[in-house]
Amino acid sequence: MRPPDNHVHTHWSWDTPDSATMRRACERAVALGLPAIAFTEHLDFTVWDPHDLATDEGLVERHASRHAEIDTDGYFAELAEVRARFPELRILSGVETGEPHLFSASVAAHLRDAPADRVLGSLHSLAHDGRLYGVGHLLRSDADGTMRRYLAEVVRMIETSDVFQVLAHVDFPRRYWPGGTHRYVEKDYEEEYRAVFRALASSGRALEVNTSSPLASVDQVRWFHDEGGEAVSFGSDAHSPGNVGQRFDLAVDVVEAAGFRRGRDRFDFWRR
Repeated sequence: MRPPDNHVHTHWSWDTPDSATMRRACERAVALGLPAIAFTEHLDFTVWDPHDLATDEGLVERHASRHAEIDTDGYFAELAEVRARFPELRILSGVETGEPHLFSASVAAHLRDAPADRVLGSLHSLAHDGRLYGVGHLLRSDADGTMRRYLAEVVRMIETSDVFQVLAHVDFPRRYWPGGTHRYVEKDYEEEYRAVFRALASSGRALEVNTSSPLASVDQVRWFHDEGGEAVSFGSDAHSPGNVGQRFDLAVDVVEAAGFRRGRDRFDFWRR
């Protein structure tokens, strides 16, 4: 039995094509035998609330941003349609909140109007000279320094935002590592990873094993286990229906080798 896919995007996310419909994603999930799927669309902000920390810290814009708001009316109409069409599949609403600690007021306003079953927390960008820059841009000039700064900011995000249930793709910058992901040496950042995992474990939240990123190693998931982590979530981070549930069999092997097992029921996170 495969685990739920708790991280899927459709055309309601700003970076996902129109062909990525909920129906097609659900068809793929059913074909794979997944018990559940969560449609976690990107919740990113280019204009933010005066009460957001981003305002207090002097951030004025995102660099080269293509981010767009979620059409919540359209999203929930399509969600109702697939829930009726696929009764055998548990279908969760959701968002992937980008930098939620910087936008707490903006995130809260969105969730008041459009409550979500599954909320992911992600760090895609870092502040530089009054702007938010995607980490891929910042890696070009200082890969090592950016990675260490990134992981420190993840700790701050965990400690100052309680809105999300799952920490998504903890090593997101590795996707853009200069010279290729094979040049990334995970062990060099063990101390920083462990700081993230201690903070996450203390908060009682789940770590995502993201199967779109270069897959987390057994060592990395074991570090989370060592630091007291209780729960692991699986997420394909699919931006195409064909990628729903991708590499889940391998991800299950990684998670089991690190000491986690199936949860209380087939819809649950996996637990220690």
